[in-house]
Amino acid sequence: MRYASLVAAFLIVGCSAEKASDPAPVASQAAAPVPADAPVILAFGDSLYAGYQLNPGEGYPPRLEAALLAAGTPARLVNAGVSGDTTAAALQRLAFTLDNQPVKPVLALVGLGGNDMLRGLPPEETRANLDAILTEFDKRDIPVVLTGMLAAPNMGESYGKRFNGIWPELAKKHEAALVPFFLKPVLGNKALMLEDNVHPNAVGVERIVAATQGTVAAALKAAVSK
Repeated sequence: MRYASLVAAFLIVGCSAEKASDPAPVASQAAAPVPADAPVILAFGDSLYAGYQLNPGEGYPPRLEAALLAAGTPARLVNAGVSGDTTAAALQRLAFTLDNQPVKPVLALVGLGGNDMLRGLPPEETRANLDAILTEFDKRDIPVVLTGMLAAPNMGESYGKRFNGIWPELAKKHEAALVPFFLKPVLGNKALMLEDNVHPNAVGVERIVAATQGTVAAALKAAVSK
């Protein structure tokens, strides 16, 4: 019940910000082939990367891959998103995930923390886990784009201050590129969300891709030029 109430509160506040509008058509899911020598980007996160309840090819990593290719910045996105992952669970699987990549990623996207907040976990734990995750990427010389999360207002002012500052502060510490709030393009617009009002639908994913593609492309360019 606590988990459900937190989800509801988070989304009630978000949905009050914008009226639902008719979704635009989703671009064709048929993507051009990525060149065999394209650099690899690892998308390491939770259900927002995993493509929860979406058809194959509709999730954030494959749509970002298609957008980058169409814009003349080819990259191969490896989807290492796991639905329901907390930062603690992700930290436990990080080394195994990296050790088993056939090609070393030149860049990683890290999108975690929402499940910590929805479960009411202490922000100090979230910070420590994300810090350890970014430290592991640092050790392996893999630059990161960190996609951030915000706390639901019902968590309280103190919780929000401790939680919301995690991403900008860790991005600065680890010299990672930052998307301050991953869900900003869709939160509050029911036409862009699944029925659970937690995850973006296929059209919503396209909006998020459009909002984040530039940050990823710039980080990728910097990574391959090192």
